[in-house]
Amino acid sequence: MSRAPLGIVAALHDEIAGLLQHMGPGAACRRVGMRDYYVGDLYGQPCVIVLARIGKVAAAATAVTLIREFDVRALLFTGLAGGIAPGVRVGDVVIAEALVHHDLDARPLFPQYEVPLLGVSRLPTDPRMNGVLAQCAADYLALALARDVDATTRDLFAIGAPMLHRGLVASGDRFVGDAGIAGAVSAALPETLCVEMEGAAVAQVCHEYEIPCAVLRTVSDRADAAAPVDFAAFLTHIASHYSSGIVSRFVEAYTD
Repeated sequence: MSRAPLGIVAALHDEIAGLLQHMGPGAACRRVGMRDYYVGDLYGQPCVIVLARIGKVAAAATAVTLIREFDVRALLFTGLAGGIAPGVRVGDVVIAEALVHHDLDARPLFPQYEVPLLGVSRLPTDPRMNGVLAQCAADYLALALARDVDATTRDLFAIGAPMLHRGLVASGDRFVGDAGIAGAVSAALPETLCVEMEGAAVAQVCHEYEIPCAVLRTVSDRADAAAPVDFAAFLTHIASHYSSGIVSRFVEAYTD
């Protein structure tokens, strides 16, 4: 019996473009639910790579399909995020050790942020995957980033010595491009490192199906009024390098 594949998911094409280029020549594309799932070998490992599109519903639907239709053994989501914690800067990398739906509020039936009938508000990711991912991210930042992204581009985004952070990530169906909204999330959930739009949905699906998962985020902006401009430019010039560089290392290193 062939080994079960690793699922790799992103919300935007730039975040998986480099990975798709490195898939083996025998890769196949299967279309399910208006999404293209690329099945093949990546750096010697069986993988399924898919563009989920933006938002929690899109991410959850994609995660369920990966689990039920492709029988993935683990799931990795890679993408961008807005930093909100002090010290989380543009160009930094965040690994989610847990995720929370910052826009989920079923009070008075359930406590704020708690997923109804699931009994949890903080959705965990897989510690072993996180450990491998952290080493891969640290290696990429130290050894390859300067080669992949020239000094002029790094200076444009004020990327000096990027740091790796691990902790809580908050997800919601809203692009946070307002310092007031970012401040409200930070005040309500002070451990939050960054905000994004898919990770908690993926973690919830994987929690319910008992599938290990990890969520990798590169900080593209500070979730303020400049976020829409910063996000678009960062996506074009930098995101694909981070995603391909870190995820490729993870695929080669991760064994179960």
